Order: sequence, then C-alpha cells, then structure tokens
Amino acid sequence: MMGVMGSMSMSRPRGRTRDSRVGPAALILSLAGLLALTACTSSGSAAAAGSSQSAGSAPGGAQSTQAAQPAGSIIPSHSTLHWHSCSGQLAQEGVPDCTMLSVPVNYADPGGRHLSLALDMVPATAPQSQQQGVMLVNPGGPGGDGLPLAAEVAQGINSGVAADYDVVGFDPRGVASSVPALSCDPSFFSGVRPNYIPANSAAEQVLINRAKMYADDCEQKFGWLLPYMTTEDVARDMDSIRAAFGVAKINYYAFSYGTYIGQVYATLFPDRIRRMVLDSTVDPTGVWYTDNVDQDYAFQGRMEAFFAWVAQYDGTYDLGSTAAQVQAEWYKARNQLLGHPVDGTIGADAFDDTFLEGGYLDELWPGLAQALSSYLNSGQTGDLITQYEANGTQNENEFAVYNAVQCSDVNWPRSWAYWTADTEMIYKKAPFQAWDNAWFNASCAFWPVQGPAKPLRIKGAGLPGILMLQGTLDPATPYAGAQDAHKLLPSARMVVVEGGGNHGQSLEQPSNSCVQGYLNAYLATGSLPKAPGLVNATCPAVPDPTPGASSD
Repeated sequence: MMGVMGSMSMSRPRGRTRDSRVGPAALILSLAGLLALTACTSSGSAAAAGSSQSAGSAPGGAQSTQAAQPAGSIIPSHSTLHWHSCSGQLAQEGVPDCTMLSVPVNYADPGGRHLSLALDMVPATAPQSQQQGVMLVNPGGPGGDGLPLAAEVAQGINSGVAADYDVVGFDPRGVASSVPALSCDPSFFSGVRPNYIPANSAAEQVLINRAKMYADDCEQKFGWLLPYMTTEDVARDMDSIRAAFGVAKINYYAFSYGTYIGQVYATLFPDRIRRMVLDSTVDPTGVWYTDNVDQDYAFQGRMEAFFAWVAQYDGTYDLGSTAAQVQAEWYKARNQLLGHPVDGTIGADAFDDTFLEGGYLDELWPGLAQALSSYLNSGQTGDLITQYEANGTQNENEFAVYNAVQCSDVNWPRSWAYWTADTEMIYKKAPFQAWDNAWFNASCAFWPVQGPAKPLRIKGAGLPGILMLQGTLDPATPYAGAQDAHKLLPSARMVVVEGGGNHGQSLEQPSNSCVQGYLNAYLATGSLPKAPGLVNATCPAVPDPTPGASSD
C-alpha cells in the first residue's frame, strides 16, 4: 500500500501512493478533505501559438499547450494560460487562480487525442524585477493531488521568498481534478478485505485473483491511456506547463515520488531547470520493485520505533513497558479485528493501513496509541474509527494512478512465484509491511502495459545546483537510496536530518528551523551548503511527540 512514496501534502502521505501515500511530514493530515475540493474548470479555450492541437479537441474545452521552444525570460510575461477564480477548498485555502491545460495523450502524436491537466497558482506579489519565475510543486504519489500543495508551499516558506515566485500546483495526468481521472474499480477497497497475510495457498490465490481483476478492470476502462501514464509522460506534461507559461526555465519543489519526476524532467530537459528542491528522494536505480522491497525493511524500523515510544508512556496507554509488550498488544488487536471487524469496515487490513501512516509522520503517534489503548483496554472503538477515517481510508483514484505509473515505468516480475518467494523471505525480518506492500503492487505482475526492462538512466551532468533534504530514518524513501540519487546528481547538495524518520523534512509541524533555513536561503538566492561529500550539512530532527499532542 505504500506504493513507493507517500504523497506529501497537507494531507497524510499516501505512498503506496498512499507515494504515491508513497509525500511534507507535518502537512499529512487531511487529504481526504482536500480531495473533495471543487474541480477547477477552464474559463477559456484559446490555443497557444504554435500549437499543433486546437483547444476544441481537448476534454472540457481546456486550452491547449504550445510546442514553442524556451523563450529567454523566466518571468511569465507571454503566458497563454487563462486563469479564473478557484472555488471550494482551494478558495478557502487562499488559492486565487485555477485553470486547465490541454496536453497530448501521446507526445509522439501531438495532433491526436488530448487530456486536461488541472492547475492552480498563488502568484508572485514582488515587483517584477525581483521575481524568480514559476515554481511547480508536486506532493508525490504517484497519484497525489497536487493542487493543495501550492498554498501549502506559499504559506510554508518565508513570505518574502514566496512573494518572488508564481507557485503552481498541478494534478498530474489521471489524478483528481485532471480529466479524465482514473478509476478502475471504485468498490475495490469497500468492506472488509481479505487478510493481507495469506494463511495458505488458497488464501493467497484469492488475493492474486483480486490483483488480476484490478489490472483487467483498468485495461477495460482505460486501455487507451495506460501506455501513456509513465513518469516520462508526466515530465513532458511539466514541460508543457512551462511552455504554456512562456518561460525558458522553471523552478521545481517536490516530495517523495515527485522527486523522481524531477530527476526524470532534469534528464529529459536539463536546460530548462533553474532551481530544484528534492525532499525525501526516490532511488532511481531501484524503480520500482527494489524500491518497494527496501521500504519494507525501513517501515519495520519505524513501526518498532513507534512501539518503543508507546512503551515509554505505559502510564498513559497501559500497553506495556517494553517495545516487545506493545508489539504483542498491537498484534492482539490485529487478530481480534481479523475475526471481528469494527463497524463492518475496519478489519486487519484497514488496521494495518491506519497504523502505516504513523511510519510517515510521528505526529500521528499519540492518536494511534490512544486508539489502540481504548480499543484493547476499554473495548471502545470510537478512537479507532476516528483514526481510520482520518488516516487509513484508501482513495481508489490514487491507487489507479499509482498502478498506472509504476506498472508502466518499468517491467515488473511476471512470475507470481518470484513475488511469493521474495515476500516470504522479507516477512521473516520485516513482517509489518511485507505482504501488504506486495499486494498493493501485485497488479503490476499482470499489468497490460509492459514497461522497459530497466528504469530510465538518470543523467545529472550540466544541471544547476539542486537542494536535497533527507531524513536518515525515512521509511518511504530510505536514506541509502536517496544517496544513490545524490551520486547521480553531482550538482546536488544534501541536508541530512540526523534521526529524522518523517517522510518529508521541510514544511513540518512543528517546524524544523534548521531545514527551513537551508530551504529559504536556497530559494531566495540559490545558495547551497558547502561541505564536500554526500552529507553537505546536517540538522537535528524535531523532537518526538508527547502524549496528548495534537496532530492537527
């Protein structure tokens, strides 16, 4: 379920997606509400100069992207985008401008079928002479809704720095308010699902059949789009956004899976990057099977850290004074839910999904611990239901996009026996995530699109300075993999948060002033830490939460 990342937005991360739950740690609390925002619709449909596709052929009458080469300016003085006022949750979050942009489904056939991307913008307010251009932002996934992140970034960085940028969010192809939004089986997560951990071969076959069915449903509904849902397609969409703004270069700030989009964009369009911030970086050499395996071990560590934290507060939670005792209580609850789901919905799988979010963000620990305590010690289910509704529910659009992207970026093992052997081996050392992560990705074994044998080779030569932010205990994009990415990006400088386990190190609540200092300095002037090697600066992690701390 974690997909590979978690998306990071003022929502909880959805890596698996879940990102993408695979992206900013403190902003991971209410994606469900933000996903309900009113979709932006275009008020105009003017085709860009030089476009090979008229706006009239785009879904929803959205304006079409232009095919122009980069202009000289970074300030969007010749934009072909037609903005209108945002509505719904975006308007409440203070985002003024929304629009739609038409892009080709297949960039090799720009005159063919188009789709529409939803965009929003918090525009620069500084005098034009001080402005630093367009900054695209992405929360991760694959499948994360990017529209809410524009306001989060504009409000989360220094106000003087934010004033210099047009901060632009976008829903990638297939996501949320973009058209079409992928949905292969809206009922896939309904009701109590089969136990992630198969008791025998017959139980495993039930789950295999579910994965096959989902792949078949996606092919039947979106077979025409699935070959064009790769990260390279998303990167080309980003360049279409750049072209529609009429600028030579863009700035880019992303979390989790969004960092992989950035690496791919920089590989395809190295001369069109001005500044780039990569927070919690994907290992591009492990896309995607190996990256998911690496997550299993890292999430086990985070779950064990949670158990140890709960044990420190035995007087509060009464779940045991050692990590082993708390772990036993957690599995006791899981086994009870396996036989007697709460509210007809929260079985063992939903329980796993809910507590997984604590791996992404330790600010959730107090609420999760209280839910476990009240369920086991008092027989009360209200806290557990609250935590599930806030953190454990699955968004099928995200799941559909997650599969569409990861299953097509690169070919996955097609023998399920291979998956079983690997997962059984992993389960012996990292039981918490081994099987549920396997099932979250299982449709890739049966996906109708066969990707290339190896992932795109990332090329970092000739790029401007890049700022990387990384926690050493991040479970969704593990530290070793982030350093693999760093080695491929020679102009990058990494700020390492020692002991940082949250997925997303910037824009945290409580704020990490050390990280924010490096982020704001870089966005303001392009300055980077100077120390040589792979660790160019260090910051301390934010303190662990305390019981009763709010995660709102």
